[in-house]
Amino acid sequence: MKFPESWLRALVNPPLSTDELCHLLTMAGLEVEETQCVDGDVLITLKLTPNRADCLSLSGIAREVAALTGAPLALPAIDAVPAAHGETRAVALDAPGACPRYCGRIVRGVNARAATPDWMRRRIEGCGVRPISALVDITNYVMLELGQPLHAFDDAELAGAIRVRYPKDGEQLLLLNEQTVTPATDTALIADDGKPLALAGIMGGQDSGVGDATADLFLESAFFAPAAIAGRARALGFSSDASHRFERGVDFELQRRAIERATRLIIDICGGRPGPVVEAASPDHLPARKPVRLRPARAAKVLGIDLSPEQIGGLLQGLGTGCERNGEDFIITPPSHRFDMEIEEDLIEEIARLHGYDNIPAPPPKARLAMLPLPEDRRGPMQVRRLLAERGYFEVVTMSFVEAAWESDFAGNDAPVRLANPIASQAGVMRSTLIGGLVGVLAANRKRQLDRVRVFEVGRVFTRDAGGQPVAGFRQPLRVGALWAGPALPEQWGTPTRNADFFDAKGDLEVLLGVSQRLTFAKVAHPALHPGRAARVMLDGREIGVVGELHPRWVQQYELGSTPAVFEIDLEALLAAAMPAYREASRFPAVIRDLALMVPQHQAFQPVLDALRAAAPALVRDIGLFDVYQGKGLPEGQKSLAFRIVMQDTERTLADAEVDAAVTRLIDAAVGHCGATLRG
Repeated sequence: MKFPESWLRALVNPPLSTDELCHLLTMAGLEVEETQCVDGDVLITLKLTPNRADCLSLSGIAREVAALTGAPLALPAIDAVPAAHGETRAVALDAPGACPRYCGRIVRGVNARAATPDWMRRRIEGCGVRPISALVDITNYVMLELGQPLHAFDDAELAGAIRVRYPKDGEQLLLLNEQTVTPATDTALIADDGKPLALAGIMGGQDSGVGDATADLFLESAFFAPAAIAGRARALGFSSDASHRFERGVDFELQRRAIERATRLIIDICGGRPGPVVEAASPDHLPARKPVRLRPARAAKVLGIDLSPEQIGGLLQGLGTGCERNGEDFIITPPSHRFDMEIEEDLIEEIARLHGYDNIPAPPPKARLAMLPLPEDRRGPMQVRRLLAERGYFEVVTMSFVEAAWESDFAGNDAPVRLANPIASQAGVMRSTLIGGLVGVLAANRKRQLDRVRVFEVGRVFTRDAGGQPVAGFRQPLRVGALWAGPALPEQWGTPTRNADFFDAKGDLEVLLGVSQRLTFAKVAHPALHPGRAARVMLDGREIGVVGELHPRWVQQYELGSTPAVFEIDLEALLAAAMPAYREASRFPAVIRDLALMVPQHQAFQPVLDALRAAAPALVRDIGLFDVYQGKGLPEGQKSLAFRIVMQDTERTLADAEVDAAVTRLIDAAVGHCGATLRG
């Protein structure tokens, strides 16, 4: 809303400078967007929120300033203009839900060529409205002054009664902007007995508008329901001052006063003889202003300040509300020009606004704090992040809304959780894996010529429970995902360059979980991972995630260059994993034995290691695989797995006999459980 300061001060003139006035309006929620000096007057532009339609007029802004400052309000006096003839046009409300009140009157013998007075021209130009003719300028002036849009029809172009109705099939209308439209079935029209005249509350028609030859006019002042106007103009590709006001809410008790004000100005400037005002109304469809109970104790709790009942009553009465006391409470009836006062919190907001946000102290919060126990044997999410950062990974945060193709490619999920109202077409489903987002980050970095990328994310995924219930059957577990692409080490002269692979990701995962005998890996078929270089991660026999290299198909499709290695595990399982525990260092020497076991080529490594660990006596400190061989010197269809056995005691030196007995026990376990043979 743009207006000249001089016009505002003609209605209310507080003892404030321009800067003080602008600051006051901004602090009251009517943000001053711009001020500029033109021809000795200051033009002020307010940036209004949609709920403050009452301030789309000079009278509304003046009411606000008066309520904020206590300055006297001098709105124009509006008296009924007596009828000079008895001619009328009947008004029929065929769409009362869209137009519950319609006022109209005929004015005969106007001089349409009369000049607009300079004072009126300057004021409407200061509000950003282009002067057209005296009759049109008067309707615009009243709209800017009171907030009620008006329209003038050439009475000679009308036939019969005025009707507010919905359009007929295929009905068209040529508007004042020279655009021919076919109104939608839910767009109300102003029509006579023969043809449509205007889009109700939006814009008049070209054929019935006033011009220089107009001698008699029909003046319209109506209330249109916001829901009946909202979005209709935008759907047709334009907007108007009238639709901007009606779709936000116009005072539904203002129509008769506005038509009387416009009639007086028309007679004073253009002459003419007015007829009686015809009003058609549907009380059942007019808005109702229901009383709202305001509890001072509730206001004090929300605002944090104590205001006396006299202060509260004075602030709210300054807005034009009806204010009554009911015991300790107030019963507030919102005025007809305020559509944003419906509940108690709306009134509390008004109290804060009028009292002044600057006058509400902001004391520091006070609360009792209690130290919560933090078990030393349990990690926290931040420790997980630090561990990964220390391994050279950078944390990323990706969207939980992803493309459906990502879910199909990286999770094999053809029925993801879909969003009812996605923010974008490429973000229409909820992710059930973090791998897609990490691959997206890698693809973006590849396009910027970054070869070595190490990223991780801690975030939620969204899956359906086994029951598949559409509402209650959802899970949102937290997971940790990491991706390593490009060279394993930064380029240097001392080490040959090689790309990160499955074992690099597996090694980082073991560091993250802690190398434990309870952590095992097993071959897995995963839609995102290479069929021969992927494993499920098992902790105490329970699957907690996957690790592997990305499938070559996705490397090619997403133009990733080299193959990245990834892992994804459940955060809760990671946090619950046992922390490394102290073990006494032995002063006695360790005994190391190597076992080379021949097994069938299809035999997986993990079952052999599990069998050895299960059979190991207490003196065995560690068992690890250090070599795999297959080829010359081995029977066909066999491979050799070489294990290093470390044995040690903390209290004595081990004897050869007990070392040999332990080795024999391990060999027997491998032979008995896995069909292994000792390689000669």
